[in-house]
Amino acid sequence: MASKRLVHEQSYRALILWLGWAGTAIAVYFLLYLDTNLWDFIRQDQSRITWVIMGLFGMGVAVSFALTISITNEASEAVRLGNIAKKDSLPGINPDDNEHAVQRFFLALKEVLSKNAQPDIEALIDVELADYHRKSHVVEVIGNLLITLGLIGTVIGLTLTLAGLTSSLEALGEDQQRLLSGLRKAMGGMGTAFYTTLLGSVLGGVILRVFALITDGGIHNLSDTLKKICMVYCASDCKPTMERDIRALNAEIEHLGVNVQTLRNALHDTKIAMQQFREEATHLNQLNDTEDRNKTLRDSVVLQMYYTDLLKKEIQMINRINRSWWGRLRRALRGG
Repeated sequence: MASKRLVHEQSYRALILWLGWAGTAIAVYFLLYLDTNLWDFIRQDQSRITWVIMGLFGMGVAVSFALTISITNEASEAVRLGNIAKKDSLPGINPDDNEHAVQRFFLALKEVLSKNAQPDIEALIDVELADYHRKSHVVEVIGNLLITLGLIGTVIGLTLTLAGLTSSLEALGEDQQRLLSGLRKAMGGMGTAFYTTLLGSVLGGVILRVFALITDGGIHNLSDTLKKICMVYCASDCKPTMERDIRALNAEIEHLGVNVQTLRNALHDTKIAMQQFREEATHLNQLNDTEDRNKTLRDSVVLQMYYTDLLKKEIQMINRINRSWWGRLRRALRGG
């Protein structure tokens, strides 16, 4: 019971780490940056580059959180299918749909094994989890982009500072209002340089990068879980063994029994059709009246054509079934 609880908790590891890191980042902000009037500056920033940084950061957080939820759902589904495989091995895993990457992985694995081919488990896992890897990489790219925007904001802020100082020097001793306006512009430029560097490095270089590391770790843990299920619980199905050949032979024999029963039903229907045709022919021979004979003859000819087409379809179906079960049985007896 303790081991099951531990495995179930591991499926929520990525979500717990994500929420823990988000809570830590918020707490650190309130402790260190609450008195810096950061939000007041963002609202008054004339360059608007801090708005761009905050918008990209919000998008990165949304993508990372959605990815974490998806990874958590995949991990829970992997635990559920792993419990099934522990009892019934791979044949017991029959996903109802293919909404999850874990379900698509096992469906693809069973499809490869049904063709008696040797599956590449790691390649299948990489293909099914590739979309999650790409989304995690997007979060990391957004973090790097925020760092770049922070540096660009620094350059813009210094440019505004130099422009304000130049204006102040030109107005020195001549226009007091212009002097104060230039100084305010210079101070605003210094604020832009400082806050954009701060936001870019903290939001992109620290928070989003840690989010990307958390999602990458969740994806790798999910991959390890799938590999463990295949190597421990489905080993007899994933490798050519006598047990797998016996199961394949039993499946072929069962399918052959279904085909034999279908053949019996087809022969029974054919027998009934022949009996009806014989009765119609006997009834035709017993007619004496010429007019009734001609009318019944036309109806019998039409009926005969119908039964002929029916017999032709029955014979084609019987030939197809014979070819199918004989070929399957011959391949099964040869060992796949």
